[in-house]
Amino acid sequence: MSVQATPVGAAIPSSVPAPRSRLSLIMRQVRRRPVETVGGVVLTIVVITAIGAGFIAPFGYAEQEFSARLLGPSGLHFFGTDSLGRDVFSRVVYGARTSMLASTSGVLISGLLGAMLGLSSGFFGGKFDLALQRVTDGIHSVPLLLLTMLLVVAIGNKLPSLLTVAIALGIVGSTTVNRVVRGSTLAVKAMPYVEAATSLGATSQRIVMRHILPNVMAPLIVALSVQFGAFITAEASLSFLGLGVQPPIPSWGGMLSAEGRSFFKQAPWLAIFPGVAISLTVLAANLVGDALRDILDPRQRGS
Repeated sequence: MSVQATPVGAAIPSSVPAPRSRLSLIMRQVRRRPVETVGGVVLTIVVITAIGAGFIAPFGYAEQEFSARLLGPSGLHFFGTDSLGRDVFSRVVYGARTSMLASTSGVLISGLLGAMLGLSSGFFGGKFDLALQRVTDGIHSVPLLLLTMLLVVAIGNKLPSLLTVAIALGIVGSTTVNRVVRGSTLAVKAMPYVEAATSLGATSQRIVMRHILPNVMAPLIVALSVQFGAFITAEASLSFLGLGVQPPIPSWGGMLSAEGRSFFKQAPWLAIFPGVAISLTVLAANLVGDALRDILDPRQRGS
């Protein structure tokens, strides 16, 4: 029996399939999650609108025209005008910037503070862990909106209203992030490679930064993505109650509180369009959060 040699430079057949391109993997996720994809598109549009509000809005958010008070939607004023003759579409567009700034800043503060406390609590343990978790339990017993209101009132007028809202949301939200990161830290800390690094004399800082932090990023991202939608609702609620972003800066919740309530029967568009903006944005943020949870959590993945 003769053995046929393979020519030099010839391709050797292999049964191992070629790795999929990044684009094909993205398209697969899009086909598997069409609803979440729509949510991602909507959220992307809102973010682009917030960034480019100055170019998208046809009028200034404080620009008044008293001869055009309470006009219905038209080709000039897409969402109509309010009681001061301001263009509602422009105010909704600028309100997206307010909402995104407050929510994104709150998420960043929550992530940094919560991750730092959760890593410290889970890694070092002891009395510090016990005391911190009891404080966290006490904070969790108070409703999110009520606690945020108390913090906003406590900070008062010492800072700009938008920064005040962001700090209050971040402090309150950090308790949830603290719990998530602490639980993941305890699980990773018990892994053999962490014990091996400890036995080899690695410092606590090196173990946390090189071995624990990278492995808790997935649950941290999921927790922050879920918080983002909750922060949008909280910011709108604070502005609705008069404790959030102050006029003349437009806010979706503030638009519902003032003109939206006073002239709802006479001009329903004053409440409809800001309300739709809040609902769509929160729904889109929650859909994106669910998709990230399914993608990043191995327990949620299919075969």
